[in-house]
Amino acid sequence: MTPKPGHGEASWRGSSEGGSSDPAANTTLAGGSEDPPPRVGTSRAERLDRLRAKGRIAVLVVGGGINGISTFRELALQGIDVVLVERGDFMSGASAAPSRMIHGGLRYLENGEFGLVKESLLERNRLLRNAPHYVSALPTLIPLADRFSGTLSAARRFLGGRPKPGPRGALIVRLGLALYDFYARRERQLPKSRFFGRRATRFNWPDFHPDINYAALYHDAKISRPEQLGLELIADAESACPQALALNHLGLARLDGTIAELTDSLTGERITLTAEVIVNASGAWIDQTNALISGRQTVLIGGTKGSHLVLDSPALLDAIGERMVYFANREGRVCILFAHFGHILAGSTDIRVDTPDGVRCEASEAAYILESIREVFPGIALSEVDILFRFAGVRPLPRADANVNAEISRDHSCEWSTPPGPVPVLNLVGGKWTTFRAFGAQAADTVLARLGTDRTRSSEALAIGGGRGFPNGEAERRDWLRRAALSTGASPERCAALFERYGTRMLEFTPGVDDAPLTGLPAYSRDEVRWLLSSSQVATLADLVLRRMTIAFSGDLSLDAVHELAALAASSLGWSQAQTQAEIDRLLAHLDHHHGLAATTLAARNLAGKTHVSHQESSDEPPVRRRQMS
Repeated sequence: MTPKPGHGEASWRGSSEGGSSDPAANTTLAGGSEDPPPRVGTSRAERLDRLRAKGRIAVLVVGGGINGISTFRELALQGIDVVLVERGDFMSGASAAPSRMIHGGLRYLENGEFGLVKESLLERNRLLRNAPHYVSALPTLIPLADRFSGTLSAARRFLGGRPKPGPRGALIVRLGLALYDFYARRERQLPKSRFFGRRATRFNWPDFHPDINYAALYHDAKISRPEQLGLELIADAESACPQALALNHLGLARLDGTIAELTDSLTGERITLTAEVIVNASGAWIDQTNALISGRQTVLIGGTKGSHLVLDSPALLDAIGERMVYFANREGRVCILFAHFGHILAGSTDIRVDTPDGVRCEASEAAYILESIREVFPGIALSEVDILFRFAGVRPLPRADANVNAEISRDHSCEWSTPPGPVPVLNLVGGKWTTFRAFGAQAADTVLARLGTDRTRSSEALAIGGGRGFPNGEAERRDWLRRAALSTGASPERCAALFERYGTRMLEFTPGVDDAPLTGLPAYSRDEVRWLLSSSQVATLADLVLRRMTIAFSGDLSLDAVHELAALAASSLGWSQAQTQAEIDRLLAHLDHHHGLAATTLAARNLAGKTHVSHQESSDEPPVRRRQMS
């Protein structure tokens, strides 16, 4: 083991058809950048040509989830000739199925993982600064029934015992948050915690169960578009190092001596490379990948499935306001719910699985999450008909012999495969979304040591993608958007929507004079979709719908939208009519099986005129609660 070193369909264009009368508009909008803007994405064919021409490289990273991408970026920042391959789409596994929280891990204090919490809080603070376009503060509320529950269990756990999970009282939570505040002091971005007594709790949150007498309020953070952040990290890495190259839908088939054989899953083509080091960053699939590399089955991963729901519940949205509710259910399992694109994101489960392939949120898990919410909000009616979307992923946790899954560490480590083969293989074990940068830096430093190369650049204070040159405060934001409207010729409302989706990176998109909103998806325009298709390595319809856009989460996806997006993709990517229909069929089958979104439901949204669709897709802030906290 290596030590860790508008929405809205407002007018699409302003009065000018291009250019700006403000001479500063085109020169200062992206100020503060430490790097030049990412180079324009090349086509898949051109990328494959570049790969074929390489022959021998320094490092091959296998796995395009957030930890593999982070390692790729760290190595690229040092000028290393690194290639990343992902057999599916980037950010399509567990990295696309997190709770959307960027947090220190308050619960990890119960397991004595103080170092992990300290690191996570520091990385949370850095993400608030480096990726402000996607990562924002999340006030978090803990409802509590009494003062002393869990005190004895906490003491036993601290002394090495393994008590069963149970409710936490105000005393234990207060102690935990005091330590949390202390660890978060470095590069602090958020307020300290507060506590509320019985009267204030009942007044501010009357929808809580009558048995809830106290509440604790602290701050963590949330991420609105994790998939987009991963793609931005790739673009930044390739911009920093011209040799660096990342490709999706290209998997490792086998390692023959020192030669890695890669297979293009879209065409079946085989491409070979020779690498000095391989990084196995395939997450929950690490052991299966090692079997391809060495023919031996390792036992590094013991993953658990986490399932989540997106709920259409105005009553619940009004009850929680702008805060996340973080609570333990009757089993002691921690659950969450908070506003996300105008709806409620709720989760999660923690179930051991034998294989990460094909996991989905089962009906029993959905019922479990709904029942857990009812324990805190008994007066709010919830049922399966309120579920807009469901998703699941497998956490790549280290293999452990734990009585309770919550006791398995969320920490990360780098493990060299033993015995060593012709090519050294570094396995990235464990990890959580919040600490991806630290994990990637640890992995890169481990590889650099093997290559005999020193680190030349840190990513600690490096802005990511659309967070580069991000305006501070509301006044700066308004001024930035005013100048962006002048520069692009788009309306202020349109600029605000693009800014929410892409941050300052919206300046890379230039709408044409004849740009127009999509018929089935008026929050997006035809040119915006074409830009996504050409600049973000979209190869399938699912890549576009599920990972370049948030329309499945926000409830904006309809059958009309699927067909309209498929037609745009076909035109941009050169699909035949038969291939286009096959893409539609595959996406609809995937949505039905994995996300509980049947084609009949999507068709009903056409007929309903999208009346149920959130009007807040361009802002993930929920409505203001009528009664504010005293």
